[in-house]
Amino acid sequence: MSETMTLEDLATLKDGEGAEATTTETPERVYEKKIDAQGRAYATGKRKDAVARVWVKPGPGKITVNGRDQLTYFARPVLRMILAQPLVAADREGQFDIVCTVKGGGLSGQAGAVRHGISIAMTRFEPELRAVLKKGGFLTRDARTVERKKYGKAKARKSFQFSKR
Repeated sequence: MSETMTLEDLATLKDGEGAEATTTETPERVYEKKIDAQGRAYATGKRKDAVARVWVKPGPGKITVNGRDQLTYFARPVLRMILAQPLVAADREGQFDIVCTVKGGGLSGQAGAVRHGISIAMTRFEPELRAVLKKGGFLTRDARTVERKKYGKAKARKSFQFSKR
């Protein structure tokens, strides 16, 4: 038969002998520096249909995208501002050389993918920056993509014009 316990009995279990078993502390996760033989940190960033491969190493702050300078590849100032956001948030402007290759999507998605990759690569190069970049939301992949077209519709949600007669 099962033994019935009162609330006082349960309170003693919480305070007394059962305390060692119930209070297991989870150790804090320690992030390590991940650098290749050339002294670079690598990461992959994604946004919409764009995928960016990013390498970060110490340097004067030159950003190269698909073999071209960022000024020529991302001509709009807004896109260049998106690339610089993690560097500004971490206060590391002009301290890292960034080389990246990006495929797929449009320019806006590619800029977002490069930003995501830069953020992750910076945390792999300097794990102390993780808290700052995570608070800014740069380490989270933006999962919003284009909704697919549905059968019987003009686009994803738009219907054809209704005709009464």
